Amino acid sequence: MNAVTAQPKPLFSYRKYWAERLGVAPFLPMSRAEMDELDWDSCDVILVTGDAYVDHPSFGMAIIGRLLEAQGFRVGIISQPDWSNPDAFKALGKPTLYFGVTGGNMDSMVNRYTSDKRLRHNDSYTPGGEGGKRPDRSVIVYAQRCREAYKDVPIVLGGIEASLRRIAHYDYWSDKVRRSVLMDAKADILLYGNAERAVVEITHRMAKGAKASELDDVRGVALLKPAMPEGWDEIRADDIEASDEGARITTGKVAVRLPSFEQVESDKESYARASRVLHRESNPGNARALVQKHGDRELWVTPPPIPLTTPEMDGVYDLPYARGPHPSYGDAKIPAWDMIRFSVTIMRGCFGGCSFCSITEHEGRIIQNRSEDSVLREIGLVRDKTKGFTGIISDIGGPTANMYRIACKDKETEAACRKPSCVYPGICPNLNTSHDSLIALYKKARELPGIKKVMVASGVRYDLAVKSPAYIKELVTHHVGGYLKIAPEHTEAGPLSKMMKPGIGAYERFKQLFDQAAKQAGKEYFLIPYFIAAHPGTTDEDMMNLALWLKKNKYRADQVQTFLPSPMALATAMYHSGSNPLKPVRRGASEKVTAITGLRQRRLHKAFLRYHDAENWPVLREALKAMGRADLIGPGKHQLVPTWQPAGTGKSGGEGTRTGRKHRTQKFLTKGVPIPRR
Repeated sequence: MNAVTAQPKPLFSYRKYWAERLGVAPFLPMSRAEMDELDWDSCDVILVTGDAYVDHPSFGMAIIGRLLEAQGFRVGIISQPDWSNPDAFKALGKPTLYFGVTGGNMDSMVNRYTSDKRLRHNDSYTPGGEGGKRPDRSVIVYAQRCREAYKDVPIVLGGIEASLRRIAHYDYWSDKVRRSVLMDAKADILLYGNAERAVVEITHRMAKGAKASELDDVRGVALLKPAMPEGWDEIRADDIEASDEGARITTGKVAVRLPSFEQVESDKESYARASRVLHRESNPGNARALVQKHGDRELWVTPPPIPLTTPEMDGVYDLPYARGPHPSYGDAKIPAWDMIRFSVTIMRGCFGGCSFCSITEHEGRIIQNRSEDSVLREIGLVRDKTKGFTGIISDIGGPTANMYRIACKDKETEAACRKPSCVYPGICPNLNTSHDSLIALYKKARELPGIKKVMVASGVRYDLAVKSPAYIKELVTHHVGGYLKIAPEHTEAGPLSKMMKPGIGAYERFKQLFDQAAKQAGKEYFLIPYFIAAHPGTTDEDMMNLALWLKKNKYRADQVQTFLPSPMALATAMYHSGSNPLKPVRRGASEKVTAITGLRQRRLHKAFLRYHDAENWPVLREALKAMGRADLIGPGKHQLVPTWQPAGTGKSGGEGTRTGRKHRTQKFLTKGVPIPRR
């Protein structure tokens, strides 16, 4: 096996497969009748997805499908099939190369259950918003049904659900450590992260007869092997923790051995160590292959894919998408499509590294940018081809609003860095924080004919924005419509240090500049802050102080977010192990983190965020008394909850219940349509 190369083949330089002669499909087919219209006798690749098929670059199956079509392959879509019946997976016949299986744009468990493990009854990626159209652990179920349908067809896993479960991982919903999803799905290979490079490479090689087991030199893949590959040196995760020397080994055929599945299943400190090492091996410039034993088999994970260049990003977003839902859905509303149909993605990735977030883990921390021309072309397509367009672009952004063309000043420094964040504990001096390119793009976008306004709805990284007052002025003057969402997440140093978020002072500085810019523009705008309850490292006192800050600043959150331990996140490792993987994890000497695991305490932390809701007053009074802070119970401005209770709320009777009093709640929306942010 050859060592993994750091020099990728350009994405659109491959010799095209023979089926290119058949042309471009108006929509990738979802039925045999559509295949007949295209004069196809079979599909080369069939993508099975838990989402409705929307042919738009905000939907993963559309990007992968159109990209493979551009390489000359015939690609079909099986969307939200009846998973109880293997025949549903035969709808397009037998693929000549493989089944590509994804749970969809969201993890199926996050999509289906709340942080309190309650069932959601809606699904934004389903026609009509109907819940229950995909199974729990969709990747596993779909892959098993594909195998039942055609036993000899290879199965390739991809998407965020598979990506975040590529190694042994803690599963919040079953409260146990599960094997790599490859094991349970019985699939042949897994592609993780943004998988354009990997999917193009493996598809061309499989078309030439390669087996999945022979693709272990492709970046961004995971597969199972009977033994460690020959010719590779091995360094143990324990050795990396014990010496800085391990972190400096970046050349040659070196793989890092993670603690085995059996170890991380039985020993929580080993789990935290594996999590720490996985995240330290995430920079494409210096990451090494990872190996983790599962029973008598070795899980082999190659280094992350090299980020796409701007021309490659343009090529992906310029593919001939139909830019709408498949016609088979008729007039059914698909909430996720309604949310993004007038928006434009300008970049991918995030170098924030927030410990609770899946973006950096999935898309990487090196920003992948589109060119101005590509973005402006897409805005023109939205204007000219999207039904119902009124002249307003609803969002121009990405995982964050303001990381466009921001990167490390020095490529060699970037390639050698193992820090999980470029902006924590402070903004790295090697980071170029100029917002000039983004400001220029905003100006050109809003000057396009037929464009009345270009909104910024993606979350703004405020500690970065304060480095560019000109950006804040541009944002407020031209690209905000009433309110702007922002995510300080907490006010207290304890939880913020575990989240890898800046202190509340950075938020207050941004608010000062925001309010100043709004005043100069003669507009009344509001900041809508996000906060998280029950994050690892948070005490009851931390939540009490946050509630006092909210009251002092007259914020009343309508919908709030309780920490949800998503697979592979560093914060999830804290939650499960009680150790802090942001620091070295050594036997008996790891920094301990208190996790809020009990439902009672999790609900108390959430109640502090909604201190203004009378339903929460009884539990808050009880907690404040237990904390020795009964002084915060009363009618004063600096007190948190009153002594009286409105009739029909909370506990009945007692505690000075009053009736007939009206309560006005200023609602600040802090969570909208679910997206794979956390």
